[in-house]
Amino acid sequence: MNFVSNSVLYSLLSALLMCAGTAAAQNYPQKPIRIIVPFQAGGSTDVVFRILAPRLADQLGQSVVVDNRPGGGATIGMEMVAKSPPDGYTLGIATLSFVCNPFILSKLPYDSEKDLAPVTLVTRVPHVFAIHPSVPVRSIKELIALAKAKPNGILYASGGNATSNHLAMEYFNHLTGVKMVHVPYKGAGSALTSLLSGETTIFAASLSSAVQHFKSGRLIAIGVSTLSRDPILPNVPTIAETVPGYEVVEWQGVVVPAGTPVPVINRLHQEITKALALPEIREKILGVGAQPVGSTPAELAAHIKKELGTWSTVVKAAGIRAD
Repeated sequence: MNFVSNSVLYSLLSALLMCAGTAAAQNYPQKPIRIIVPFQAGGSTDVVFRILAPRLADQLGQSVVVDNRPGGGATIGMEMVAKSPPDGYTLGIATLSFVCNPFILSKLPYDSEKDLAPVTLVTRVPHVFAIHPSVPVRSIKELIALAKAKPNGILYASGGNATSNHLAMEYFNHLTGVKMVHVPYKGAGSALTSLLSGETTIFAASLSSAVQHFKSGRLIAIGVSTLSRDPILPNVPTIAETVPGYEVVEWQGVVVPAGTPVPVINRLHQEITKALALPEIREKILGVGAQPVGSTPAELAAHIKKELGTWSTVVKAAGIRAD
């Protein structure tokens, strides 16, 4: 009887799997594709993918449906993605909450690093520190000085516990050593209203939601959260110009269930980045305050790893819990 070595069997199996994956990619897609957005309809993440979906459908020759599955701090939708067949027909949208939830929640129904595979970073959404005009602050340096002079005396608004604007302010507290008091609201819209009324002092708003108020003078922009200045507010410094290393952006990346064939992932990456490069798509996405990106799968993986490291430290230091 002839025996085949384990190494030969492994090589044969790998070759068969590769051929199967290549065949799947060549025939892909053969049915509608579902994009699970783990948030309510109408938010910035939902809007971005409703802009992309029709174009992707045209390119792929199959319908692309946006399926909103909110709840559980985005874990309900992401669990559905993680537990779907790894065939490229169920896509999920990872955001800032994706890298914070492992440290905010006592238990996740999936493993953020092992159960999902990256496809591409689609957009980045900058925040801007907005203050009420009555506050005697016109720069990040002055904000730090006021916060140190009045410990626990500055109220900052957020759209709720563990939201991106909450995390943005806690990261600022962490890096500067100041202590501003968190006032959570039921949504970013309510938080912005509180700032406009003077009920709170400062809010890390998404750029798109606050820019009209900067133009009218109802709010003052003192710093943007990206490492480079934003073309919409070119005269507003970055927070990092005063606080080195500070960077907080909401972001939206496409992920698929782990085990999805690499050729299928590459096809999805190719089609999404192709759509993002179109002038009409870029214009629409920029119009809702997001910045189109279109990274490689490896770049998104590196981004997620870096974000996990950053937010592990910040969440633990601030004692943020969502359950």
